Amino acid sequence: MSDSYSYLGPSGTFTEAALAQVPEAAGKPWRSVNNVGEALDDVVSGRSTAAMIAIENSIEGGVTATLDALANIPGLRIVGEYLVKVQFVLVARPGTRLQDVRVVNAHPVAYAQTRRWLDAHLPTHGHIPSTSNVAAALSLFDSELADAAVAPPQIVSQGEFEVLAEGISDNANAVTRFVLVSTSTALPAATGADKTSIIAELPADRAGALLELLEQFSTRGVNLSLLQSRPIGDALGRYRFVIDADGHVTDERVADALLGVRRFSPGVIFLGSYPRADRVPVEYVARYDNEVFIEARDWLRGIVSGEPEL
Repeated sequence: MSDSYSYLGPSGTFTEAALAQVPEAAGKPWRSVNNVGEALDDVVSGRSTAAMIAIENSIEGGVTATLDALANIPGLRIVGEYLVKVQFVLVARPGTRLQDVRVVNAHPVAYAQTRRWLDAHLPTHGHIPSTSNVAAALSLFDSELADAAVAPPQIVSQGEFEVLAEGISDNANAVTRFVLVSTSTALPAATGADKTSIIAELPADRAGALLELLEQFSTRGVNLSLLQSRPIGDALGRYRFVIDADGHVTDERVADALLGVRRFSPGVIFLGSYPRADRVPVEYVARYDNEVFIEARDWLRGIVSGEPEL
């Protein structure tokens, strides 16, 4: 297997900034790719050790292309997560004025995060989607279909751009969550500040089915930080749910919850347990300590084996 790492390019993207946070990737070859599918294919084929992909944004929620890919490509594991603060500028070819802009090139996620600003300052603008934030800006010199592009601030170091406006994000606190994906089945060690990701299907389209799925976590004191529904695609009303649970699979409460999900759901995909990017320790009620689960199992074992109760 190659020791390279894949990321959504070209150089200068937020994905590259996320990959720069991975100590293991330092000094290794980085492969710039055009989309999530290509990045994950690099991993599955062995062209790369791992791939950095965006999975969630604080404004738009889950990145559907990533969630669907993780559900449909077998053998993938999330081994780490990373946060990148997201800000944008509006750039154009030299000599362009803001009032000259009719069409804007932007990655769909970036466009969604700057839409209010664009509507307020360019109310009649059109939008051309791009494969990445950097590609949107660089395309201005390859084609005249767009007059301006939404891009990360660091783009100015890659060409002679006219910066038409800075700080055009609709939310100054926007953050994108990235995950490092590989095919390694080795679990990162529990740190006390961990997250476990799974994908689970509902057994039937009926009242209470989702509640029963969520009860597998609530009755074990496991908090969920992400719950995103995605259509399975084989029939209307059939959904799978991408779930991020606070804790590590080796935590007794999380393990017990996953066993409950496995008994309940006709299809469960374990995506991984890994350290939280913010390193904030997971909080939970004391009655869900590991020792409580272990004591309960020992109590039942004693009953089954005929041991006298003390």
